[in-house]
Amino acid sequence: MAFTEAQQQQQIRRATEYFLEQKRPPEEIRSQLDIACSIEGQSVFIFEIRPNMRLMELRETPIAKATFVKAHNHWKIFWMRGDLKWHPYTAELTVKSIASFFEVVMKDDYCCFFG
Repeated sequence: MAFTEAQQQQQIRRATEYFLEQKRPPEEIRSQLDIACSIEGQSVFIFEIRPNMRLMELRETPIAKATFVKAHNHWKIFWMRGDLKWHPYTAELTVKSIASFFEVVMKDDYCCFFG
């Protein structure tokens, strides 16, 4: 994980756990649909997990990404469009905290993240 400060790592972990508590589907259907998060470098990803019945494996579909820009001390928000490329979330390009990123995704005012 590229985040250098332990406090920031803890904030990311707490915000991620809170988001998942609020947004994950009920436990009884998680084998058919689930939501998870991962941290790679300076980015936090949210993705959907569904079974791919033809290949008999799980398929992870990216939904949202926040990338920390250390020079400006903010998070840039991106969403995955149908062309399978990351696009800036123009409704709110940046936020000051990772918790704010998760709030934007949960509100999903323009139905970019969860349709």
